[in-house]
Amino acid sequence: MWIADKWKDYEVLDTSAGEKLERWGGYLLVRPDPQVIWSTPKRLPGWKHCSAHYHRSKKGGGEWEFFDLPEQWDISYRSPAIGRTLTFHLKPFSFKHTGLFPEQAVNWDWFAEKIRDAVAAGRSVKVLNLFAYTGGATLAAASAGAAVTHVDASKGMVGWAKENAAASGLADAPIRWLVDDCVKFVEREIRRGNHYDGIIMDPPSYGRGPKGEIWKIEDSIHSFIRLCAGLLSGDPLFFLVNSYTTGLAPAVLTYLISTELRRFGGHVDSQEIGLPVTASGLILPCGASGRWER
Repeated sequence: MWIADKWKDYEVLDTSAGEKLERWGGYLLVRPDPQVIWSTPKRLPGWKHCSAHYHRSKKGGGEWEFFDLPEQWDISYRSPAIGRTLTFHLKPFSFKHTGLFPEQAVNWDWFAEKIRDAVAAGRSVKVLNLFAYTGGATLAAASAGAAVTHVDASKGMVGWAKENAAASGLADAPIRWLVDDCVKFVEREIRRGNHYDGIIMDPPSYGRGPKGEIWKIEDSIHSFIRLCAGLLSGDPLFFLVNSYTTGLAPAVLTYLISTELRRFGGHVDSQEIGLPVTASGLILPCGASGRWER
């Protein structure tokens, strides 16, 4: 398992009965987590004295209950691989989210180090970030010295990512911000003859593009990986696929990536990613990632 254990502003304090107690900067949140199928005594005072609690409904969805949480607040992340402090604006919005997936920091560090080493050796690096959300991976890649193309179907998410870039001192970094359907964008880039040295994708289980295009990961992910492989440069650095879908286990990601990138040689490894839990000393699993590298 790859573990995101370099956070200072974020912490999973405890887990029990389908929920996790988290510290996001100076605020404590209780949110549901489908992986937490165990029940242990909720002894930490934060369980009863949190800043906000997301209650899942038995009918689907849910709603926030707020106590002392502001409409927006910030947390920061810094690691040796990234080399600067990244600042993220957070706010509670639909379906329990805050605008950041902290477990992805372990992947940020991995590809940032690869980018930094390549740039130090005199190479220019182009990275494509697909389904790019609020820009955590984009900022990590740009901080390491890459020119990044950030693509997401949501105008609101791209705007949020730009705000995070400005807060992180990266407003003038070579980042191309695009609101677009990821599949159609990749198809156009192939026709244009463009190539990238690194590709990051964090596809949703289900989604719609800006013109109603339907994405269902089980039906689309293999063909999309094949499509994206056609965008890699002649000497690519890395390829990263993230999954929060139960059916896409690490071994499945390895098979998908290996099948489509075998012509480049290199090595594929896939693992669960996770976050340390302070109360138990155990690791909370948070999805899976598949990595290809030279």
